[in-house]
Amino acid sequence: MLETDANAAGSSGLAVPSKGGLYPVLVLAVLMVVYILNFIDRQILSILAEAIKQDLGISDADIGFLFGTAFAVFYSVMGIPLGRLADVWNRKKLIAVGLSIWSLMTTLSGFAHSFAALAFCRFGVGAGEASASPASYSILYDYFPPRIRTTILSLYSAGAFIGQGLGVFLGGFLLHRWAAAFPDPESAPFALSGWQVAFFVVGFPGLLLALIVLLLREPRRGQGDGIVTAEHPHPVQEASLTLVGMLPIGAAWALKRHEAGRGAHLSNLAGGLLIAAFAGLMIQATGNIVQWIAVGFGMYTVLSWAQLLAIRDRVSFGLIFHCRTFLWTVVGASATNFMIQSIGFWSISYYQRQFGLNTEEIGKVIGMAAATAGLVGVVAGGLLSDLLRRWTAAGKLIVLLISLMMSMAASLLLLTARQVEIAYVGSFALLLFSSMGLGPSVSTLNDLVLPRVRATATAFGFMSTYLIAGAIGPYAIGVGSDMLAASGRAAGSALRESMLFSLVIPTIGIAMVIAAIRSVGRDEASLASRARAFGEPI
Repeated sequence: MLETDANAAGSSGLAVPSKGGLYPVLVLAVLMVVYILNFIDRQILSILAEAIKQDLGISDADIGFLFGTAFAVFYSVMGIPLGRLADVWNRKKLIAVGLSIWSLMTTLSGFAHSFAALAFCRFGVGAGEASASPASYSILYDYFPPRIRTTILSLYSAGAFIGQGLGVFLGGFLLHRWAAAFPDPESAPFALSGWQVAFFVVGFPGLLLALIVLLLREPRRGQGDGIVTAEHPHPVQEASLTLVGMLPIGAAWALKRHEAGRGAHLSNLAGGLLIAAFAGLMIQATGNIVQWIAVGFGMYTVLSWAQLLAIRDRVSFGLIFHCRTFLWTVVGASATNFMIQSIGFWSISYYQRQFGLNTEEIGKVIGMAAATAGLVGVVAGGLLSDLLRRWTAAGKLIVLLISLMMSMAASLLLLTARQVEIAYVGSFALLLFSSMGLGPSVSTLNDLVLPRVRATATAFGFMSTYLIAGAIGPYAIGVGSDMLAASGRAAGSALRESMLFSLVIPTIGIAMVIAAIRSVGRDEASLASRARAFGEPI
């Protein structure tokens, strides 16, 4: 029998075991390094964007596609089956395999000589990185008690900002120094460009780290909440069926396999046709076939996955889609991340175009700001959330709301500044306040579901965020910048005006989080009863 700590009991009334020792801290440290590499490989493209654009002769919209859509759609689509695999398989092995894949694809990006080749590598980076966070969150929840989980998840999440800072710094440094050493690209070793070398340098370490991850001890699933879950007999098959059931042809097969009625088939077909019509309209409006086929594909996978989840796992579906707080938190975070991801990516190019700065200087300043402000913000957000949580069940979401509102103000300062020093202050403030909301939002989602559902719930949260924010935000800003530049505006002004558009979207997010604040206490307190009502034997 598990030894429990009554003080650690959550609002759901479930018993939780006490924890101690240094080993959980070691696990946290290793997973944090994994997350740092995750974001180095993901974000380094932002500092390399102008060089890639010049070498490959592509547009701002194409760059937005590479950073946003190419990564986000595959990250989103693979996040669900890999999240499911994390719920039923060995999580450390899953993280190690995913780390190896995205590190290899980042390294291969250095061999790309065309837009298509680089896009293919970004697809692979997105698919590989989808394995990391759902499995890591699940492991950390099993190693640490509820009273400090938001702080722990915030510390883990700090890896994102440290990785972003290191990626920008290393990319800027390598790009500038390589250009200085080889002014004529043809004289460089193997005629490599600086941006290609940068991909080589940041990709390889992940292959070594994967071996260290395999040495970690896998915790017993659910031990952090006193609900130990039995091992699934066929975990890989379970995840594979989840993936197949999300695909256009596979969805019909999966519905038939689970003996779904004609209504389910017609609903899936109708939803697919509506998504296809939307994609067709957007293709006509923008002329970009690949972008909207990719987005439409991502939207369809969400529809098919949700439909099959309702059939195969009524409890998981109910805890996610019948919980207003969960859905409002997801939509609120997604709408705000539209602004954060768009401005976070394009601000590097904005500094180059508007203020004429070189990559090494930008890398030093923004890299340092991302690492320090992100680390301070994410830890402060976690500590403040856990502190407010003692007084109100809405403590985490109150911190998230503050994060959203202050991030909007910081973005406005960045984009309206006439002096580069003031713009830097805006960037620092944006990184500080946006990082404060990461731990509270993820922790809230995990608090609203059972241990066996956490990785799937986290993957759904990320999938929604990346389809709304990642797959559309950076691309939309790139399209707007191209259109404004074509109308005669200077490159810096065109990009700035396009980025200002992204400040409209977070107002939706603020409204959603306010709604979630009103219902979170009731939904957390009723977790056990809601799970039983959907058929969970607890």
